[in-house]
Amino acid sequence: MSSVNSGPVLAAAIAPIVGNNGFPFAAATNAEAPALPSGFPSELRSKLAWTGTDFADESKYILCLTGTDLAEVKQAIVDYKSLDQDGYLVEPNTFQLPTLGLKLRELGQDVHFGKGFGVIRGLDRAAFSVEDLTLAYMGLQSYIAEQRGRQDKRGNMLVHIVADNSTKQAAEHHRHSNKSITFHNEEAGDIVSWLTRSTAATGGKCIIASAYTIYNVLAATRPDIIRTLARFDWPFSMPRFQCRPVIFYEDSKLIMNFGRAALLGNQAHPRPQHLPSLTARQVEALDAIEAIAKASQMEIQTQAGDIHFINNLAVLHRREGFVNGEDASTKRHLVRMRLRSTEHGWRIPKELSQEWSEAFENKSIKHWHLEPMPAYYFPLRRQPN
Repeated sequence: MSSVNSGPVLAAAIAPIVGNNGFPFAAATNAEAPALPSGFPSELRSKLAWTGTDFADESKYILCLTGTDLAEVKQAIVDYKSLDQDGYLVEPNTFQLPTLGLKLRELGQDVHFGKGFGVIRGLDRAAFSVEDLTLAYMGLQSYIAEQRGRQDKRGNMLVHIVADNSTKQAAEHHRHSNKSITFHNEEAGDIVSWLTRSTAATGGKCIIASAYTIYNVLAATRPDIIRTLARFDWPFSMPRFQCRPVIFYEDSKLIMNFGRAALLGNQAHPRPQHLPSLTARQVEALDAIEAIAKASQMEIQTQAGDIHFINNLAVLHRREGFVNGEDASTKRHLVRMRLRSTEHGWRIPKELSQEWSEAFENKSIKHWHLEPMPAYYFPLRRQPN
């Protein structure tokens, strides 16, 4: 690939990437390159366009809690519990953080409109009960985005991502596998957040990549792939069958939303044979996304107690494979939530609106399990309440 000079953001994004010979595609010549889809820009000039090398300094994305911050968190837990409210009702007004709250508001701005990700570090897992740790997690994240979304048809609000080899299907599911997984977005949620309760003995790093950088590279080198990604003929099989684009340009913002399992199937989710298969162009486009994402990715070595936030509309994520240890402290355990901010939430394309509505507007039952539950779990009670 030849180098491309089309503005400082684009040049900075492409320079360390286009020399990578591992791409499964070749750059189009000017004669071959079709125009970009109508309304799509030739370059995204945004803080959301970055490469992993931009963040060698951890202080650029990690908010390390000070002694004063931790004291505020602990006092907020005590104060909230005195209200005798259910934990899932916690919000900034009832979880007051006089000085830390300002830092969290800044982090929320950065996740929505800056680089699109951030980490809160400093909670000592051993210093909190599971109940208090979860309350701290939800109290802190309420300053980033206060709406919490359902994550499946069962109404799980706290999804526990742990290795589970009890059945073959469980072992192959993204939530419960210890294998590496490809770059993807969650099917709903402006922001995806997770609390790390414990880390694996080896591996399991969080790996992210900028959809904006991927777009800029493709717009400069293979605009035909941008056209393919923006077409309405991508046959998604999950969470429901729907033909829609992979990328959108909405309200002057790029939005990417896809997962290979929903388009190609996998062992845990075999693709129904009656559904259309991807075309060669579509497979090439998915491979291009994966290749550019890997070339520009950022790896985050997670610690127990970390709280991650990523902009699910503009940042892709994947997981490194991992091996658990024998004791609980070396078994990987994440608690994930899907979030949206009333104030800062992005405009959602109508093709994605049903998933957002199911997550954030559905009034059906919601479960807030503090520990992983088997799929067949249901509560048994002597009384109705």
